[in-house]
Amino acid sequence: MPFDPHDVTQHLRGMKPLTKRMIVMLALAAVALILIFGYEAFRSYMISRAMRAFASPPQTVSTVVATEQAWQPQLEAVGTLRAVMGADLSLEVAGIVDQIHFHSADDVAAGAVLLTLRSDQDISQLHALQATADLDRINLARDQKQLKVNAVSQAQVDTDAATLRNAEAQVAAQQAAVDKKTLRAPFAGHLGIRQVDVGQYLNAGTTIVTLQALDPIYLDFTLPQQALAQIREGQKVTATVDTFPGETFAGTITAINPKVDVSTRNVQVRATLPNRDHRLLPGMYAKVAVDVGAVQRYVTLPQTAITYNPYGNTVFLVEDKGKDAQGHPLLEAHQTFVTTGPTRGDQVAILKGIDAGASVVSAGQMKLRNGTRLIVNNSVQPSDNPSPHPQEE
Repeated sequence: MPFDPHDVTQHLRGMKPLTKRMIVMLALAAVALILIFGYEAFRSYMISRAMRAFASPPQTVSTVVATEQAWQPQLEAVGTLRAVMGADLSLEVAGIVDQIHFHSADDVAAGAVLLTLRSDQDISQLHALQATADLDRINLARDQKQLKVNAVSQAQVDTDAATLRNAEAQVAAQQAAVDKKTLRAPFAGHLGIRQVDVGQYLNAGTTIVTLQALDPIYLDFTLPQQALAQIREGQKVTATVDTFPGETFAGTITAINPKVDVSTRNVQVRATLPNRDHRLLPGMYAKVAVDVGAVQRYVTLPQTAITYNPYGNTVFLVEDKGKDAQGHPLLEAHQTFVTTGPTRGDQVAILKGIDAGASVVSAGQMKLRNGTRLIVNNSVQPSDNPSPHPQEE
């Protein structure tokens, strides 16, 4: 049946006034509710649109895949190289340098003559004393023969013997004075740079040259007392020096001090390293690593991937959310807590929190929060070297 406004009008005219007012009020209330809910829906839509407009733009980061690696537990320390035998050579008497019998950087045998002082007067006096001793020896021999025929007394022979012994003692003393003017190598080793010249007057104790026995060479270092249960004589060590980056020098522990330093609670340890090419020199410092225990396997990350906080250490995982409306990969950051373990070089072991194969943000995480969209650019990666060495630009 077709709608007829005239019929509606007639129907309303036939209603009571109270009923008419009720219908009008309900109609107005319905309209008001529609307007209110419509406004709220529109407002929510506009707020959501505004929030999307103010959302953080995608952040560019570098990432790394967490891998499981073998770790050899080690005790690390810094030590000092020293010669097995080393000395700054000098003479205990003064004098003028007469002859120098070595060149700087020579290898010399034990007992080799290195330098002599002028000793003409001392040698002349030695000869005079030797002549006196020879005469006393002749007199003693003559008087002993005469004693057999009772031509001299026993007292005379005893006096002659004492006189000879005194003369021989003076000869020995003068010979020692002459010998003190000759410098000999006390042991085989490598000479340093000559510090004196011919004709120079030397006071007693003036350093002439250094002599160092370089093969093998000692490496002295200290470890905390807690490490005593893990080290022993004969244990293998490796050393590195910044003079030769990338190289390691192997040796063995040859001595452990039988006492602990009461002020530091450290114990001194000595290792011996072969040094046939004399590249390691006394006085160098070296980093020492002592292998202890069995090899372990840890999930490993670069230390730059860890955000260290007082309330716990965290990393940002890269989560693949599929593709966006344009078909580009949709990657988001997800922060998670991790438990870190030992470190080696640029690497840190992860004991708990992530598994091997996880993609982790390795640089740029300071600008991230949960849900931040990511753009991955791995053209530049932070260092992930277990044994880094300083580089000079």
